Amino acid sequence: MTVLRPGRAPAAPVAASLRRWLAAQDPGVRRDVVRLLTLLALLPLLLLLARRVVLLPHGFDLLTLYGLTVLVGTICLLHLAYSRYEDPAVRPCRRPRHAQAFPALPARPRVSFLLAVRNERAHIEACVRSMAAVDYPDLQLVVVDDASDDGTAEVLERLAGELPLTFIRLTENLGKKGALVRACAVADGDVLLFTDSDCVIAPDAVRHCVTALVRHPELGAVSGHCRALNADAGLLARVQDVWYEGQFRITKAAEAAFGSVSCVSGPLAAFRREAIYNYLPAWAEDRFLGAPFRFATDRQLTGYVLGQAWHGRALKDRHADSPFVSGHDYPELRWEVGYTRAARVWTRVPSRPGSFLRQQVRWKKSFIRNLFFTGRFMWRRGPAAAALYYGHALWVIAAPVLVARHLAWAPLHTAGLLTLLYLGGVVLKGSVWGLAYRLDHPGDRAWRCRPLMSLLSCCVLAWLLPYALLTLRRNVWSRSAA
Repeated sequence: MTVLRPGRAPAAPVAASLRRWLAAQDPGVRRDVVRLLTLLALLPLLLLLARRVVLLPHGFDLLTLYGLTVLVGTICLLHLAYSRYEDPAVRPCRRPRHAQAFPALPARPRVSFLLAVRNERAHIEACVRSMAAVDYPDLQLVVVDDASDDGTAEVLERLAGELPLTFIRLTENLGKKGALVRACAVADGDVLLFTDSDCVIAPDAVRHCVTALVRHPELGAVSGHCRALNADAGLLARVQDVWYEGQFRITKAAEAAFGSVSCVSGPLAAFRREAIYNYLPAWAEDRFLGAPFRFATDRQLTGYVLGQAWHGRALKDRHADSPFVSGHDYPELRWEVGYTRAARVWTRVPSRPGSFLRQQVRWKKSFIRNLFFTGRFMWRRGPAAAALYYGHALWVIAAPVLVARHLAWAPLHTAGLLTLLYLGGVVLKGSVWGLAYRLDHPGDRAWRCRPLMSLLSCCVLAWLLPYALLTLRRNVWSRSAA
C-alpha cells in the first residue's frame, strides 16, 4: 500500500529501476551490490571520521569524544540498516544456529487482532474498520473499552453490530496493559497482534507480519513500520513523520539484523502466542519502585520475548497461580525479535507542543523502566546487539549532561564557539538522516524536516529525561494527539 501525500513525488525512475534490478538478482549478488552501494554512500562520513581520528593527537576534549562517538554510531546504524537488513516478510533471511529449537507455525496460523481503547471517540471507528478490512482470512478481532466516559463505548457497541468483532466493555479502568490482558484471555490465535486506538492499518499489514513469523520460526515477535497519519496537520507533525521513518527504517532495521529489536512498537506489534502468553500476568502487574507501572507497554512485552531464556522461569513462578501460566507452560526459548518494513501502519502523532511533550515524557519513563529490565540481560544476546542497546542507552543518559554543558554552561563562560560547534554537529547528524530519508523516498522534500527534529531533540527533549525520572510514579494513560 503506497500513500502519496500532497507534494510527494513518486520514486525517481533511476532509483525504481535499480530496485527492480536488485530484486531480480541472485541473493548473493544482491547482497554484495547493496553492500558496495552502501559503502560508497557512507564514504563521505568515513572520510570525515578518518580525518577526525588523524587529528586526535593534536587535541582531545569532551566535544571531540562525543562527536566521534555519534559519528561512529551513525555510520554503524546506516551500514547495518542498508547492507545487513533483510525484510523477513519479503524474502527468507539468515537463520540462527539453534533454529531447530523453535516450533513451526501452521502455514496459515489463526491471528487474534487485539485493541484496548480509552476515550478515543473521534478516531476509534477508523481504527476498528481498518482492522476489520485487513486481507487475512483467519482473523479474530477483540476490542476492549477501558471504562471510557466520552462515548467511545457506544461507538464500539454500534460497530460490534456491524463487524465480526468481540467487544468487551470494562466498568473499571485497568490501564492499557490490564485491558489488553483481558483481551488475551479470550484470544485463541496462534499469533497475538496488537495495535493502538489512534492507528489505521494497511490492508496487507497483518499478512506481512504473519508471513515473517511463518517463514522464520525463531521470531517470537515482529514490529511493523509506522508513519504519521496526520503528517499534514502542521510542521510538528511533519517533523515527527520523517523522524518515525528513520526510527523504523534505520534503527529497527539495524537491530533486526541481529534479531534483537528492543521495542516492538505498539502501532503494529505481532507476537507468537508461545513467546508471551505465560508472561502476560507479569506484564499486567508490572511494578517499579514499589508502585504499579502503567507505561513501557510495548518495550516491556518485547523484553519478555528477548529475555525469557534467562528470566522467564522466575517470572512464571511469581505468577504460577494465573491461568495464563498454569493452563499451558510454554518453554523458555531464546527467541529473536524482528521488523518488517512491508507491514505498514499509520498513527496520529501529537500536533500541538503540549501533547507532544507529554507523549515524550511517557516515552522517557518507559525507557527508564525498561533499562532496569532489558538492561539486565541484553549483554547475553551477543556483542553487536549489546552494543546497539547499551550504546543507545548511554547516548540518552548522557544527552542532558552534554546539552547542559554546551547550551547552558558554555555561553555563560564565554565559550560560544563551543555551543556553535555542538549545534553544527547536531544539524550535521540530522542532515545525514535526512539524506537517508531522501534516498528511500526520491522526490519527497520532507527530508528537510529531519535536521529540525535533531535540534528539537537537543534543545528540548533532552531536558525531559531528568523530569521523567523525578515524576516516574505519575501514571496517566492518555493517547490524545490533539
